[in-house]
Amino acid sequence: MEEKLSTEQNKNFFQKNINIVICSIFCTALWGSAFPCVKLGYELFNIGVDDTFSKILFAGWRFFLAGILVLLIATCMQKKFPKLKKESVKGIALLGFVETTLEYVFFYIGLSYASGFKGAILNPTSTFMMVILAHFFYKDDRLNFRKSLGCIVGFLGIIIVNLTGDIDSRFSFLGEGCLLISALAFALGSIISKEVTKVEDNPMTVTGYQLSIGGLILIAFGFIGGARLHVTSTSAMLLFLYLALLSSIAFSLWTTLFKYNPVSKVSIFNFLTPIFGTILSALILSEDVFNLRNLVALILVCLGIYIVNKPKEKETSIN
Repeated sequence: MEEKLSTEQNKNFFQKNINIVICSIFCTALWGSAFPCVKLGYELFNIGVDDTFSKILFAGWRFFLAGILVLLIATCMQKKFPKLKKESVKGIALLGFVETTLEYVFFYIGLSYASGFKGAILNPTSTFMMVILAHFFYKDDRLNFRKSLGCIVGFLGIIIVNLTGDIDSRFSFLGEGCLLISALAFALGSIISKEVTKVEDNPMTVTGYQLSIGGLILIAFGFIGGARLHVTSTSAMLLFLYLALLSSIAFSLWTTLFKYNPVSKVSIFNFLTPIFGTILSALILSEDVFNLRNLVALILVCLGIYIVNKPKEKETSIN
C-alpha cells in the first residue's frame, strides 16, 4: 500500500509541467557539461586520439561507478538493496547494452574524430529519432504537425549556434558516423527504458543496473584491447568522479521522466544539451559565447520546446 502511494506521488510530481521543465533542463545541462569534461578527461588521463580501447575503458569505469552510486542511493532510500524482478532482467540487460555500451562506445570514438561543433550538431538528432520511434510504439504519442514543427525549429537553433567559418564539411564514419549511431542508440534506449519501467516500478533500480551492466561490458572490451587507466593527479580523479555523478543523476531523472510522460514531451528538451555543451565548452576554453548568434539559437530551441509542449488543440496525426 505504501509503495503504491509513493508511486502515485512520483507520478503526480513528474507529470507537472513545471517539474518536467526543471528536471529536463537540469539533465541536459549535466549532459552538456560532459562535452568539455570528456575532452579534459582524455588529456588528464593521457589518452591519445587514436587510443580507442582506453576511451572505451574510461567510459566503462565511469558508467559502472555511476550505476553503483545509483544503487547505493536507492538502497539508502528503500532501506534495502534493490532487487530486480525476474521478468525485467532481460529488458534491463538489453537497455544497458544499448543505452550505455553501444551509445557511449560510438559517442567517445566519434567525439575524438569530429569537431566539438559537429558533435553538438549531430548529438541532438536523437531527438528526431525518439519522436519518430514514439510514433510507431505509442498510439497516444503520434507524430503530428506541431511536433514536427517544434523539432525543426529546435534543430535550426542547433545549426545556428554552430555556424562558423571554419567548420569542416567533410563526413567520416569514425567521427560523424559514430556520433549518429550513438544518437540512434540513445533514442532506442529511451524507448526500451520506458517499456522496462512498466515492469520494474523504480526508475532508480532500472538506471543503477543498466549503467552497471553496460559499464562492465565496456570495461571488458577495454581490457581485452589491452587498455589500462592511470590516475595522474587529484584533478583527474575529481573530474572522473564528476562524470560518474552527472551520469547517475541525469540518467535517473531522465528514466523517471520517460516513465511518466510521453516520449515526445520529454525528448524535445534534448535540444538543450548541445546548447549547454557549446556554451560550457567555450567558457572552459575562455572563449566569447555571449553573442547574437548564440542568443538566437537559444531562443529557437526554447521556441521549439514550447511548440511541442504547448496546450493541445485539434490536430491531425501523421499516419
